[in-house]
Amino acid sequence: MKIWIDLTNSPHVPFFEGMIEELRGDHEVLLTCRPLANTIDLLDARQYKYYIVGSHYGASSMRKVLGFWVRCFQLWRFLRKKNVDVAISHSSFYSPFVSWLLGIPCIYLNDNEHAAGNRIAFAFATKIMIPESLDPAKIVAQGASPKKLISYPGVKEGIYLWQIKPSRRTTQAEPPTVFIRPEPRTAQYYTGGENFMDALVVELLARGRVVILPRDLTQKDYYSQERFRGAVVLDKPMALPEIIEQCDLFIGAGGTMTREAAVMGIPTVSVYRGELLDVDRYLMQIGYLLHCPNMDKETLLVAVGAAARKQPSGELLKKGKEAYRQVVSTLLAVGSAERDDSATDQPLPSP
Repeated sequence: MKIWIDLTNSPHVPFFEGMIEELRGDHEVLLTCRPLANTIDLLDARQYKYYIVGSHYGASSMRKVLGFWVRCFQLWRFLRKKNVDVAISHSSFYSPFVSWLLGIPCIYLNDNEHAAGNRIAFAFATKIMIPESLDPAKIVAQGASPKKLISYPGVKEGIYLWQIKPSRRTTQAEPPTVFIRPEPRTAQYYTGGENFMDALVVELLARGRVVILPRDLTQKDYYSQERFRGAVVLDKPMALPEIIEQCDLFIGAGGTMTREAAVMGIPTVSVYRGELLDVDRYLMQIGYLLHCPNMDKETLLVAVGAAARKQPSGELLKKGKEAYRQVVSTLLAVGSAERDDSATDQPLPSP
């Protein structure tokens, strides 16, 4: 079976890594991507063969809409003679529509109920998989057919984090190491401001080691300014096990990396200024995430002083393993059913 996976953002690479390794044993896996954030660096680090199709069109809503149709055409043109049997993606709005154009089934996963691109993806996906903490009514309100919906246990991050067994410190370093992930400034769903953590970064630099995990060159250049002297601004993405080993406190203005840190037991504060997702509210309810969008000096001192590692959430990692198997089995079942239907449609040989 030939399986197409479209990777449109950095988090999709670790999400699908385990599946790619498993599926390549018996199937052909075709990877497409676009040059957004750290996606290419992460693919190169894993030495995967991939094809860059299209580009990212920035923060402008008009350019995003135009770019959607341009990239859909580019993907269709690239894939139309590749004989793909089934597609799967996480939050690639392009994948379901292009799959429909190609006449192949598509599994679409998403955990962001605020993403406008879901409306097109939901309409053309064969199956839609969402985490159990996401209210299905919100997905149906975006046009998803209830018959397509499949809920998986836990949160998206558990689907791949269960496979990670990093070494961890049991005590906080002195001075503490704080990792900061800036806001997803170009994302369609993001409505918060930019560069609102300046005072926070300066305050942290006076109290410990600060590591900035920029999303792009713009953020890398911004945090390389003289006023942030002393901050470690990474040129390339750091592997998650390294972050888990070094990090005493994680402050995130985005989603996926913030949830990764929380699930793995790192003291985690979300300063996200957009509307929270159901999955974030769930992590807050079980005590693995603190949300403080207007974090001031006093709150910061409390967070740093109270930073104590938990054990990784065993329940979420267990659910993640179950969800992983559910996703893979759903993919293979949908792909096999399509192949069987295609074989049935072939004319019988002449006697």
